[in-house]
This record gives sequence, C-alpha cells and structure tokens, in this order.
Amino acid sequence: MKVSVRHNGGVTILEPKGKITIGTGDIALRDAVIEALEAGSSNILLDLNSVSTIDSSGIGEMVSAYTTVTNRGGGLALLNLPPKVADILQITQLITVFNVFDNEDEAVASF
Repeated sequence: MKVSVRHNGGVTILEPKGKITIGTGDIALRDAVIEALEAGSSNILLDLNSVSTIDSSGIGEMVSAYTTVTNRGGGLALLNLPPKVADILQITQLITVFNVFDNEDEAVASF
C-alpha cells in the first residue's frame, strides 16, 4: 500500500491506496500518520477513496491513529469512505467516533 501526502488549508491529507490489512497496510498507515505528526501537522484527513480492502488490523490502526492525533491536541477525520469501509465502521459503531465527510472542503473547514 502507498500513502500519498498533500496539504489543503493547513490540513495534512493522507491518501492510502490499496489494502489496509495486517502486515503491510496497517504499518504504512501508522508510519504515514507518525511522519505527518513529526512534520508538525496536527490536523489530519484520511482520504480513503482508493482503499480497496480493510481488515480488523486496519480498523485498529485507524482507531490508534485517531487516539494518537487527539492525544497530541490535533484532529483526525475521514473522507470518501468506500462502501465496504463504511459498512465495517457502521457494524462496529466506530462511525460514531470519527468525523466522516464526503466533501474535502467541508472536511478541511471542520478543523
């Protein structure tokens, strides 16, 4: 899995592409979030539009990222949830934990 990084209005946007699964995707996501925080970013938007699959390890990594960012005084939101990811977040009721957006401008303005 690759994670592209870009910025919009002071928000770091991470765009993982591929699978967020145990062993590779979860580690890549963790590394990308840590790198963004170490670079001085406090508000992070995860654009999941290009995520094809996510497993429990990937969901756990998203929760861990949310906790890490909020404990440092920042915010983490989700953008463009694919249907499969949205279903998993609904079933696990984690959808209530994250701020979820379909529009990037609205997401950036929420921070």
